[in-house]
Amino acid sequence: MHDVEARVLDAIDAPETVNLLAETVKVPSVTGTDAESELQHRFARLLTEAGMDVDVWKLDLPDLTSRPGFPGTEAPRSEGYGVVAVTSGGEGPPALALQGHVDVVPTGDLAKWAGSDPFAARITGDVLHGRGACDMKAGLVANLAVARAVHRAGIRLARPLAVHCVISEEDGGLGAFATLARGHTAEAAVISEPTSGAVITANAGALTFRLEIAGRAAHGATRNEGVNAIEAFWPVFAAIRRLEAERNRDVPELFAGNALPYPIEVGTVRAGDWASTVPDLLVAEGRLGVRLDEDPARARAAFEEAVADVADPWLRANPPVVTWPGGQFASGRLPAGHELLTQVRDAVAATTGATPAETAAPYGSDLRLYTAGGIPTLHYGPGDVRFAHAPREQVRLSELRDVTRALALLAVRRCAAY
Repeated sequence: MHDVEARVLDAIDAPETVNLLAETVKVPSVTGTDAESELQHRFARLLTEAGMDVDVWKLDLPDLTSRPGFPGTEAPRSEGYGVVAVTSGGEGPPALALQGHVDVVPTGDLAKWAGSDPFAARITGDVLHGRGACDMKAGLVANLAVARAVHRAGIRLARPLAVHCVISEEDGGLGAFATLARGHTAEAAVISEPTSGAVITANAGALTFRLEIAGRAAHGATRNEGVNAIEAFWPVFAAIRRLEAERNRDVPELFAGNALPYPIEVGTVRAGDWASTVPDLLVAEGRLGVRLDEDPARARAAFEEAVADVADPWLRANPPVVTWPGGQFASGRLPAGHELLTQVRDAVAATTGATPAETAAPYGSDLRLYTAGGIPTLHYGPGDVRFAHAPREQVRLSELRDVTRALALLAVRRCAAY
């Protein structure tokens, strides 16, 4: 390892990084809330203190929503901010961008959180618990720790290093979309989403759908005079499960060990407005998995066709209505043979002694926006996605340390530090 690489690794302050993660988790930056903006401004200040040139801008929401390719949103939003930091000096566009999102999903039932407030950032041994700890504030903090280490080591970079902090990843990717629309770019990017020690080079997509199933209202005491919209939904749900099985028959090798890389799930169901009335409307919302390299329009068509083909007399006369609100995540992948994969694996091996596996993820992310924008991108970050969006959300602090060291080494190698 070259002297300059060792200097940067020695400049990483692990206890400081843990403290920063705890402070960051304590900010309840649920997507679309004021706390999301608060955290963006906090990271802008920290990146400025790390010696970077920082661009902070307020998103023009009407303009972004009218642009082709707008990825959709699900959370109500009155404002949003973008934050991009770039090291001073160096020639050309950034050789590497480290990207992370500040927003988290809601907490759900608070009674399910063991022992503390979801935003308390409780530490037990090597584990920090809290909403956002895994998805993805640990990765966000690792990115900042890399920038701090480069600054403290007093090294110069021949090519710039960038750090992108974005909002609204959880409900569509508005922040990444806005960052690219502003003209920020890089030769390659690593999104430090949780990867359990692996390198993720491809993402399936996910499209939010809404189903409206009609019934016919009647008094509950004379229910035979009506049609229960809940019962009308049963064959539709069965058709969705059959479609899911069909779309997961041929699993790409990158998804080895995952028997369901393209799940279809109904997440919410609402029906009826009175206990003694036959419900005349059911509204269900969920997510449709998009296969690798599949045009989202084809995925939507397959879903709509499966729902329309349900052999039920009532549904034939009263077809379900399918719409596509909210986040629309296409799939995405790192171009085959791109050097970034080898460079990340080499950096991980050099700092941990183990070469990470290459895998794909069954969920959508900002990766597809960056790759579609011409920036080769992959995921490598601390945490296990199985803890994400759950009341047991947590991250191992040893993983945070290992990822920070690997990303720091990758940064100085790609940006040719001296």
